[in-house]
Order: sequence, then structure tokens, then C-alpha cells
Amino acid sequence: MFGSFGNRASAYAQVSVETGVSTASPHKLILMLYDGALLQIRTAGIAMQAKDIPGKGLAISKAIDIILNGLKVSLDMAAGGELSERLSALYEYMSERLLYANLHNSQPALEEVARLLGTLREAWAEIGSQVDKPSSVPA
Repeated sequence: MFGSFGNRASAYAQVSVETGVSTASPHKLILMLYDGALLQIRTAGIAMQAKDIPGKGLAISKAIDIILNGLKVSLDMAAGGELSERLSALYEYMSERLLYANLHNSQPALEEVARLLGTLREAWAEIGSQVDKPSSVPA
């Protein structure tokens, strides 16, 4: 009548994600993209160890999609100048390494991309903490 618990939990999680996205600041959305890509890379690593080829491929495809169609597309090439160009090239490199990891079952390639994304995520989070600080100017 009401469906299985798993279906209800999945629907609730989807609503939670959609609500988070619709209410997030642009800065928070980028953090969510980094988190999503990192989650998919971890999922791919687990699937790789379990010899779950379809699961590995799906997770890597999702990670590449997040990197290229989320993070890379969000770059403002006009305003970002050289930094945007370098990030764009880094995102391309990451997607190539993920393809390599998928084709060659390479945990080191997955770990390399996870480290790169983790470093960028930390830097982006730090920028956000600086931007979100309340000003110390008295009203």
C-alpha cells in the first residue's frame, strides 16, 4: 500500500537533497558538488574492491559528470582569468584520470583524484568561512 521502507527513505533523501540545493548559496552549491564527486569516487573504490564492474562504472561516470558538468561549467572564465583556466585544465585532468581508473581498475588513480578534489574542497570551504564571517564594523 505505502511501498517499501527503502523506497520511502530514498524519496525522503531525494527531497532533502533537493531542498538543500534550492536553499543553498552559490558557495554552498560548489561545496555540495565537491562532496558529491568525492562520495562517488569513494563508491567507485568500494565497487572496484568488490569487483562490481557496473557499480564502479556508474560511480565513476557520476563523478566525471559532477566534475565536468558541475564544477568546470561553474567556472567564470572571463572573471577568473588564469585561475579559472588552470582549474578548468585540472578538472579535465581529473576526468581523464577517472577514465583511466575505470579502464584499468586503478585505485591509485581514484585516490589521486580524491586528494586533488579534497584539497580544492578545503580551500573553497576556507574561502567561504572568510566570506561568511560577520563584519566587525559596528552598526
